Amino acid sequence: MRKLFRSSNIFVALGASILLAACAASGTGTSSYGSSKDESAVKELVRNVGDRVFFATDSAALSADARSTIMRQADWLRTNSKSLTIEGHADERGTREYNIALGARRANAVKDYMISLGVDGSRLETVSWGKERPVSLCAEDACWSKNRRSVSVIQ
Repeated sequence: MRKLFRSSNIFVALGASILLAACAASGTGTSSYGSSKDESAVKELVRNVGDRVFFATDSAALSADARSTIMRQADWLRTNSKSLTIEGHADERGTREYNIALGARRANAVKDYMISLGVDGSRLETVSWGKERPVSLCAEDACWSKNRRSVSVIQ
């Protein structure tokens, strides 16, 4: 019985290895930023342009800093053939439903401003994660302010 158990563990480990290799080869194991062939575009967007903007509590209003980042993103889009998904996020306070709606307002505020800057709206999608994907976890404003954001992700 013990020998049979060891053999089945080997088959499980082998199966998991094959599955992971298949996912890596097909590209389904990649991050939300896409495949490795887009790696240089991702690095440029994150490091040189800025991929996120931040918001005040319970607000979807764009600050001067947010508008500046979005202008750089729009300029970047004009020189690239990429499309973006704009993710809207909220901090942990409030109900799930409220934060999903707030995240949607934030993502749409960024999208609308990009369109007003001349970006083709068909290159922009929005999604709201509400409070479901925090980048920082603690019950103080230093953490909450990092979670009140939109993130532009290359499709």
